[in-house]
Amino acid sequence: MPKLAGTLIVLLTFILLWQGFHLLVGASAIASPLQTLVKLGSLLGTAEFWENISETMRAFVAAFVLSLAGGIALGIVLGVRRLAGNVAEPILTTLYSIPKVVLYPLVLLCFGLGISAKIAFGVMHGLIPITLFSMNAIRQMKPVYRRTSQVMRLSPSQSAFTVILPAILPEIISGVRLGFSLTLLGVLIGEMFASQRGLGFLLTSAINLGHIDTIMAIALLLTVFAVTCNSLMMLFDRQLTHR
Repeated sequence: MPKLAGTLIVLLTFILLWQGFHLLVGASAIASPLQTLVKLGSLLGTAEFWENISETMRAFVAAFVLSLAGGIALGIVLGVRRLAGNVAEPILTTLYSIPKVVLYPLVLLCFGLGISAKIAFGVMHGLIPITLFSMNAIRQMKPVYRRTSQVMRLSPSQSAFTVILPAILPEIISGVRLGFSLTLLGVLIGEMFASQRGLGFLLTSAINLGHIDTIMAIALLLTVFAVTCNSLMMLFDRQLTHR
């Protein structure tokens, strides 16, 4: 009950600040909460808007699955093989710090203007943080787990799935939360730069046309989606930590 009350207070404060900012700068700069909800409702009532949502979700789900599977697998390999991890960590950290937008023309040359480019750009954003979190989680894992797997003569794959992965799962969830947000960001940026469909494309079109209510409606939809998914992952993380 206290958590629910706290959430409601934060939500109410956010709405009041939003309305106050709307009154301060005017409707030409930011739409009111009511206008945004009405516009979002009208957009959700059109088949074209759902087609764009589907396009974004298809690219995002594919990119997130690839980032998740590739990041965890690569993180486990680099974490178990300490020398390889020591060599790869500064390289991955440097690549992670590079603004990905400057690499998007190269992505377009390699993958074209279709959904493949958006998926690749999303993976570029989400793969590295999941890899780093997984690798560092194995480094901080208690040595007794790996010794136990050696005593039991487990194969590398058995050790990874039955010992290492369960032991570092809470830390992986933290990396997945960050990778989730960055992958979604990468897909949306890809749609904003070179796409004819998707929420990112609609957002760019609304910006060019000056449709403030549409911009706010799409931003609200993406915010609700991201916050809801992140809250579910936080809840899962707390349950794992409690266990």
